[in-house]
Amino acid sequence: MASGRDDDALSWEGDDDPTLDVGDRAPAEAAEPAPTPATLPEGWNAVGKGSDDVTTGETDATASDAEEPETDARASMGNAALVSVGILGGVYLLFTIGWLIGGFRLQDRLLDPLADIMFQGSFWLTVAAPVLWFGTVFLLTRRSSTWVRIVWLVAGAILLVPWPFIMVGAVGL
Repeated sequence: MASGRDDDALSWEGDDDPTLDVGDRAPAEAAEPAPTPATLPEGWNAVGKGSDDVTTGETDATASDAEEPETDARASMGNAALVSVGILGGVYLLFTIGWLIGGFRLQDRLLDPLADIMFQGSFWLTVAAPVLWFGTVFLLTRRSSTWVRIVWLVAGAILLVPWPFIMVGAVGL
């Protein structure tokens, strides 16, 4: 048996490639020249990791414009805020279902046609109210802090409790 066959099981084809050797570099070789910063055309904005190194193609920008921080930058929600918004979203979904069931239980008690028409309008508005509140809070608080969004969602959850479902229930009288 050749001794080379025993070593074949412990190596891969191409292990002797010199570009894969990273441990035996000389210090002069390890220092690479700094890359030139990338330039974006006018009107484009760089986002993400390394976006501070990217310059724009605007030549008439003043120094005061470069020093101002961007107000449009949004911080992403943390894990606790994301879970809280998810739980409150589930509460709003249950409230929508509660308004739907509770409203259908109250509908059988109306005999006047005018009252029935008015009931239908208000019924569908109340069914849509939790969804509209949730969407409106997200639309109006997109540049606010996360705690402001959570406060408005909790306030809506308190305000939009489906009282017909709670008082009459799913069984009805």
